Amino acid sequence: MKAKKLARLALLTAVALIIFIIELQIPNIIPIPGVKLGLANIVTVYAVYKYSAKETAAIVIIRVVLGSIFGGNIAAIMYSMAGAVMCLAGMLLIKRIVPMNFIWLSSILGAILHNTGQMIVAVLVMRSFAVLSVYPFLLAAGCIAGAFTGLCAQFLIKRGSLEKTD
Repeated sequence: MKAKKLARLALLTAVALIIFIIELQIPNIIPIPGVKLGLANIVTVYAVYKYSAKETAAIVIIRVVLGSIFGGNIAAIMYSMAGAVMCLAGMLLIKRIVPMNFIWLSSILGAILHNTGQMIVAVLVMRSFAVLSVYPFLLAAGCIAGAFTGLCAQFLIKRGSLEKTD
């Protein structure tokens, strides 16, 4: 891998991590555990469409691990990683189908899969299906947030404002 590309990937990872840490400081306006904007996913969606699966996975995994450490919530790594892996896998698959003008659809699917991954872990950890009572609310909020982050990523890609392609 070229040093220039490695530096760009590191920069994208740092940007995603910084956005994640800043977002942790924003109080939740919806009193449901797990509902948040997910603004760091703008970087993920961008990377899915601009970089290889392996490079994007590296950005996501490093962000999740460091975000859990810097955010002071190591226990959340299981939930975050499960959601991130399912989200990334779904977006990488749908990328082949969804044209560049509809990247936001890929992001919505990613949000749905992210919430699904987190709920699977919650059911396993808590050994109760009762936690699924918040799932419909998470899906609704995730679709809205996914559309927003997807539109932001789509704008950045169309604008070409983050970087030139190699």
